[in-house]
Amino acid sequence: MSRHTALTGQEESFSSADGVAVIKDNNRASQLLNGRTDSTLNTMLPLLGAEHEPCDDAVTFWGSEEGQERISIDSRYEQEGKVQFVIDAVYAMAHALHNMQRDLCPENSGICPEMDLAGGKKLLKYIRSVSFNGSAGTSVTFNRNGDAPGRYDLFQYQWNNVTAPGYRVIGQWTEALQLNIEDMQWPRGEQDIPSSVCSLPCRTGERKKVVKGMPCCWHCESCDGYQYQFDEFTCKLCSYNMRPNANRTACQPIPIIKLEWHSPWAVIPVFLAMLGIIATIFVMATFIRYNDTPIVRASGRELSYVLLTGIFLCYIITFLMIAKPDVGVCSFRRIFLGLGMCISYAALLTKTNRIYRIFEQGKKSVTAPRLISPTSQLAITSSLISFQLLGVFIWFVVDPPNTVIDYDEQKTFNPYLARGVLKCDITDLQIICSLGYSILLMVTCTVYAIKTRGVPENFNEAKPIGFTMYTTCIVWLAFIPIFFGTAQSAEKVGTNG
Repeated sequence: MSRHTALTGQEESFSSADGVAVIKDNNRASQLLNGRTDSTLNTMLPLLGAEHEPCDDAVTFWGSEEGQERISIDSRYEQEGKVQFVIDAVYAMAHALHNMQRDLCPENSGICPEMDLAGGKKLLKYIRSVSFNGSAGTSVTFNRNGDAPGRYDLFQYQWNNVTAPGYRVIGQWTEALQLNIEDMQWPRGEQDIPSSVCSLPCRTGERKKVVKGMPCCWHCESCDGYQYQFDEFTCKLCSYNMRPNANRTACQPIPIIKLEWHSPWAVIPVFLAMLGIIATIFVMATFIRYNDTPIVRASGRELSYVLLTGIFLCYIITFLMIAKPDVGVCSFRRIFLGLGMCISYAALLTKTNRIYRIFEQGKKSVTAPRLISPTSQLAITSSLISFQLLGVFIWFVVDPPNTVIDYDEQKTFNPYLARGVLKCDITDLQIICSLGYSILLMVTCTVYAIKTRGVPENFNEAKPIGFTMYTTCIVWLAFIPIFFGTAQSAEKVGTNG
C-alpha cells in the first residue's frame, strides 16, 4: 500500500499497483481481489455481470478486463462466508489508520513524519482500540489479547407438520448465553427441559462425593450426626455446645434446660418434702408445748430440738436442689447439702455417747461421768457440727461456687434431641466428700448404738436409735456403690458415643 492514502468523508480509497478497492460505508461493499489473489472470483465476475441488470443496491468492481461488472442482490452468486471477515479486517485497518492520523497529524490531511516514525506497535495499539459496526451489522472490537469477541448461533434440529425438518436458531452466545427456551422442541411434545446430567444436584445438607475419574459425576452423602454442610464438598462437626440447624447449613446453640418445678421429678420430691416439713414442725410444736413435762425433759429436749432442726434442713435442701442454679443457690446447696445430716447424726451421736458413758461409769462407780449436762451436750454437738462448716468454708476458698452447662449428660445420637443441663459446679466426688463427715458420724453413732443395745428397758430410746442406725448404714452401703457405678457407666457411654 502506498503511503499517500487519502482518508476522507464516508469513503476510503487505498491505491495499489494492481487496482483500487472501494468500500462503501453501508457495509455492503465487497473487496476486489485481482487475478493474482483470487483467479476464480476474477473469472466469474464478467459472467455474472453480463446476466443481470445494474441496480441501485449493488457492489461495483473496477480493474477487470471487461471494464465494469455489477453483482445485484438478486444474483445467483453466493458469496464466500469468510468474505465479511476480510471486509471487517480492512475496515479495522482503515479505522486504525484514520485514528492514528487524526491523533498524530491533526494539522495535516495526509501522512505526516510522526506516522512514519510511529512503528508497528503503535499501529497495533490503534487497531486493538477500534470499534465500529461490521459488514454483518455486528460490533467489531478487540480484547486486550487482540482477539475479536466470539459470536455463536445455537441451532436445534426440529421437525413439525408445518415446515420441513431442519435446524432452527434457538439462541446465541455473545459473551453470555442467550437461549430462547420457548423456541426449543423436545421429543413427544414435552414442555419441560429433560435432564442431561450425570448426577442431579444434591439437596441442602448433603455433600458431593465426586466419582473418581468423572469430575462431573458425584454421589450425594448426608451430613449426619452433629455435622453441618460447610461447603459443596465438605461436612464439618459443630462445636461441643452447638448442633446443626434443620437444613444442616449452619450450627445453632443447643437448648439449655433445668429441672422445672412442674416436672414429675420435682413434684414428687417436693410433695414428700412438704409432708416431712409439716411432720417436723408438728413434732417440734408438740415438744415446745410440753417442754416442761417429765417425758420431754427425760428425752433430752435440747438435743431433740437440735435433731429436729437437722431433719428440717434435710427436707429444705429439696427446694434448693430444684431451684434454678445460680451463684447464690449453689452456695446454699454446698452449705446445706451435708449440714442437715451432720446436725442430725451429731445429736444422735452425742445422745448415744452420753447413754454409753453413763452405764459404763455406773459399772465402775456411783460417780456421774463428766460432760453429761444439757449445756455440755450442746457444746459437744456444736463442736462436731463446726467441723462440717469448716470443711465447707475450705471448699468455698479452694473452689468458689458457680454454674456450668453440662452438654454431655443429654447429648443424644439425634442432635435435635440434645440438651444442655444448667447445674451447679459440684462434682460427684465433692458430693461424697461433703457427705463423708456425716457418714463418719453415722458409723460412730452405730458403734455406740451397738454397745448400748443391752441397756435396761427404762432407757427405751437406745434401741430405736440403734434400729435407726442399722437401717441407715444399710441404705448408705447400697447408695454409695450405686451412685458411683451409674456415674461411671454414664461417663463411659458418653465417651463411646
